[in-house]
Amino acid sequence: MARIDPIPLDRMTPEQRRLNDEIAGSRGGGTAKGPFALWLRTPELAAHANAFGSYLRHGTSVPQRLVELAVLIIARTYTAQYEWHAHAAHADKVGLAPDLVDAIRTRSVPVIVEEDEKIVHAVTTELTAGRKLSDATYQQAVTILGEQTVLDLVTIIGFYTMVAIVLVGFDVDIPDGGAKPLAD
Repeated sequence: MARIDPIPLDRMTPEQRRLNDEIAGSRGGGTAKGPFALWLRTPELAAHANAFGSYLRHGTSVPQRLVELAVLIIARTYTAQYEWHAHAAHADKVGLAPDLVDAIRTRSVPVIVEEDEKIVHAVTTELTAGRKLSDATYQQAVTILGEQTVLDLVTIIGFYTMVAIVLVGFDVDIPDGGAKPLAD
C-alpha cells in the first residue's frame, strides 16, 4: 500500500486538476499515477517532471526500444514495482525480446543479440548497480551510439533512477493493482 494516497480529483486545486488532466491525458486518461500522483502535491514539480520525462522518453536521440530497456533495468535494480509494470507493458510494442525482458525480471544474465541493446544494458547496469561507468564501456558506447546519444542515455538513466527512488521510497502500488509483483 502506498505511503501517500493520490489526491482525489474532487480535492485538487484548479492547477492540480489542470496538471492531472495534462499528465493523465498523455498516459491513457483518468488520474495521474505513479510518481506524478505524488508530485501533484507540488504542482510546479509535477509540471517540470512531466515536461522533462516526456522529453526524455520521446524527444531525445535514444530510440524508444533502448529507452524502455534502460528503464526496465533501473526498475529491476531498485525493485520499483510501479515503474517495472508500467514499462514492461510496452516492451513488446517497442521491439524488446520477451526473453530479454524476462531475464531482467528474474535477474538472470540476458542473451542480447543487438549491439545497441548490449551497450545500453552495460551502461545502465554499470551506473545503477556499480554507481560508476568505466572508461572502456563509455568508449564502446560512444563508438556504437555516438556521443550525443550517450549523453541522452545517461540523462535518461538519471531521471528514471530518480523516479525509481521516489516510487520505492513511497511504496507506490503496481498500476491497476492486478499484476504480479517483482520478487525482491
